[in-house]
Amino acid sequence: MSGKAAAAMSPAQSNGQLFTIGLVTAWYSSNIGVLLLNKYLLSNYGFKYPIFLTMCHMTACSLFSYVAIAWLKIVPMQFIRSRVQFMKIAALSLVFCGSVVSGNVSLRYLPVSFNQAVGATTPFFTAVFAYLMTLRQESWVTYITLIPVVTGVIIASGIISSVRGEPSFHLFGFIMCIGATAARALKSVLQGILMSSEGEKLNSMNLLLYMAPIAVVFLLPATIIMEENVVGTTIALARQDFKIIWYLLFNSSLAYFVNLTNFLVTKHTSPLTLQVLGNAKGAVAVVISILIFRNPVSVTGMAGYTLTIIGVILYSESKKRNKGS
Repeated sequence: MSGKAAAAMSPAQSNGQLFTIGLVTAWYSSNIGVLLLNKYLLSNYGFKYPIFLTMCHMTACSLFSYVAIAWLKIVPMQFIRSRVQFMKIAALSLVFCGSVVSGNVSLRYLPVSFNQAVGATTPFFTAVFAYLMTLRQESWVTYITLIPVVTGVIIASGIISSVRGEPSFHLFGFIMCIGATAARALKSVLQGILMSSEGEKLNSMNLLLYMAPIAVVFLLPATIIMEENVVGTTIALARQDFKIIWYLLFNSSLAYFVNLTNFLVTKHTSPLTLQVLGNAKGAVAVVISILIFRNPVSVTGMAGYTLTIIGVILYSESKKRNKGS
């Protein structure tokens, strides 16, 4: 009887596994897709307006978030309860803007492969900010695992080598990429501090619903001041090649889809599975970007990136064991 019951359950389990695989595939596709399209627009296509591009992303996230929550009811609507909570969300939004804009700026100067190598050092910055802002200490083993994370990027960038490790290394792009990675880690730590009380916690979809329009308010004056006549330039580009409009619309939609699929994958898998998938995603993005953009990557650069990924995996394993103990 139990065998029949198990057999009866297998189709449902199989469907559940297929659903999860579909979610992960959608998450990978949207995440890597928006990264590669950002690189194409900002570097290869010549659309040199990273702040405006980020504002397009945030506008799409504002609209799609409202549709997903208010109309489609993917998650229940959560409301801002106080002015203090609003100010906390605004602070998170400002840091988030800095992260996305810096990341997009770096893509103008760095290949996706090197961008991903630097981005993999997020755990290092998270550990640093967590210690500085909350005095939370990790085990000494966890800190040791951060050594290969940072060393790998140093090797990949060629900072300690007389022969440049990364053929496409660009100092300003590297600084912007480090800034984006640090800001991403800072947002993560700030979110844990600012939204820690039970009455202020928001799920990631509702947090995006409120952060995105605030980000647009921050980015609009920055775009006007720093990227003068971007609208006129975009219209002129569209007259020459209307595909730029479709690129921007599709790219902005993908930016929201990244957040949606990340939320769904988090919901349907374990945190450990998410960490492993995230590490693998970076490696997949590197391989695909090299195949598409044909950017030169040295053996030293790949060795450095591999060392960083190994460090991230060891860091994740150390964190998991500390939580279990």
